[in-house]
Amino acid sequence: MIGISRQTDYAARLVLHLAALPEGTQVSIAEISALRLLPVALVRRLVGPLAKAGILRTSRGTGGGIRLGRAAAAISLLDVIAAVEGPVVLNQCLDGRHTCPFTGACPVQDAWAAATRVLEAHLAGVRFDALARDSERHLAAHLSRHAAVRKTASTCPVA
Repeated sequence: MIGISRQTDYAARLVLHLAALPEGTQVSIAEISALRLLPVALVRRLVGPLAKAGILRTSRGTGGGIRLGRAAAAISLLDVIAAVEGPVVLNQCLDGRHTCPFTGACPVQDAWAAATRVLEAHLAGVRFDALARDSERHLAAHLSRHAAVRKTASTCPVA
């Protein structure tokens, strides 16, 4: 299966949460973790690469937290993927680290390269300001799920 990692999915949900807030809003990792049902430890690990890529800004201490490092309209899904996983590459023959004796003469490699370009262009066009416009439904689904999990946990007898 070709796919993104759970980390990248969580990173996108993290950025989506911040993009849905008023510009410049800073929140704690714990708040995002609770509202978006993300493991706190994983969110902490994601903040570093996202901040290094300029997607997030962090501040420490009392009143510290995280916020977007630039406008949501300037952050694409491709930016998040690249920050967490590196470049989009559908086949290792395209990653620049592996050499293929058929490079330049392989029609399959050409097809992989073309598909990679299409995917990159699409992901670069998906901006977090647009995703955030539809975010209220998404957050409501998270909150509903969170309430259901809490309800189930409170009705389970303790062993």
